[in-house]
Amino acid sequence: MSCINYSKWDHIEISDDEDDTHPNVDTASLFRWRHQARLDRMEQQKKEKDDFEKGYKEHQQKMNEIKQKLKESDEKPADQIQVELSELQLQEKKWKEKEAELKKKEKLTPLNIDTICHEGKSKTIINKEKPKKELTDEEKAERQQEFTDKYKQKAKKFGMLRRFEDSQQYLEDNPELVCEETANYLVIWCIDLEMEEKHELMGHVAHQTIVMNFILELSKQMEVDPRSCVRPFFSRIKIGEKQYMEAFNSELDAYKERIKNRAKEKLQRAIEEYEEEERQKRLGPGGLDPVEVFESLPQILKDCFESKDIALLQKTIAEMPEDEARYHMKRCVDSGMWVPDAQNAAGEKTEGNVDGEEDEETVYDTVQDDASGETKNQPTIEDVD
Repeated sequence: MSCINYSKWDHIEISDDEDDTHPNVDTASLFRWRHQARLDRMEQQKKEKDDFEKGYKEHQQKMNEIKQKLKESDEKPADQIQVELSELQLQEKKWKEKEAELKKKEKLTPLNIDTICHEGKSKTIINKEKPKKELTDEEKAERQQEFTDKYKQKAKKFGMLRRFEDSQQYLEDNPELVCEETANYLVIWCIDLEMEEKHELMGHVAHQTIVMNFILELSKQMEVDPRSCVRPFFSRIKIGEKQYMEAFNSELDAYKERIKNRAKEKLQRAIEEYEEEERQKRLGPGGLDPVEVFESLPQILKDCFESKDIALLQKTIAEMPEDEARYHMKRCVDSGMWVPDAQNAAGEKTEGNVDGEEDEETVYDTVQDDASGETKNQPTIEDVD
């Protein structure tokens, strides 16, 4: 047999909105009256309870004061104190009776929607979003490469779309494309197209890049997954709100300009790298660029090298001041424009000249020997590219 007492559920006040009214009665007005009457009763009961607790507290305080006076008085308590104590004891009995009456009244009060239950305990838990791990540059590059290998063709197809309806349908069918990697791929593609001077196609792909950027930006503002922002973005853009379309077109124009500037920078850098590679290939045995050396020569020496006239070169060197001649001929040898000993130059390097370089004294003497007709090995003048 169950030991649980269910008697408190026997008397439950009917809900304010219980549909038990007569058809001719204004139900809404009745509900409001019932609700207000119940609130008034509860307020009256609360007032009676508060008044009782306040009065009983004051009574208890007086009792404690009288008892304290009795302790502090002589062995024979004063008649006045004794009379006050008797009155307070009588009042104590009345307070107890009133307390019992209030408890009985509260117990007999039917339960209603506000008193049928109460909160046992309350606990609030706030879920904090875990901070996203910041990827390193290497991890980002690896992630981008994996995406490109897997979804390159799909990303290209999205870049070739134009109508907003087609773009929305394609992204809904391929939600894996709604991410930063797609935007990055389209940016790189735009730069490549601009460098290839495919300006119209670049503008077409740029439009789709801005579409993806707007979706990603919307997801950041709403702090939700980008895939859930596809429909909201296209719903707004297809309405054609003037301010929103102006912002979209303004960003598109600015983006195209940035792509053009970026393409120019890459082309310039590529040209500079190519020129540097060609310069490195031209460097002579002494590490000098023959083009730069040729431009620094006096005009009379330039004519000798342009005509490849060795006799004229030897004569010119002989007529020039010795220090100046030594300086220029040393630079010509270091740049590979002048090979004093063409036959031995293709063989092993001479002992004591490990780097293959000759000092100014040796070069000048070689040219002088050639000029005096004592040349043992015919020198050569190399072309300046």
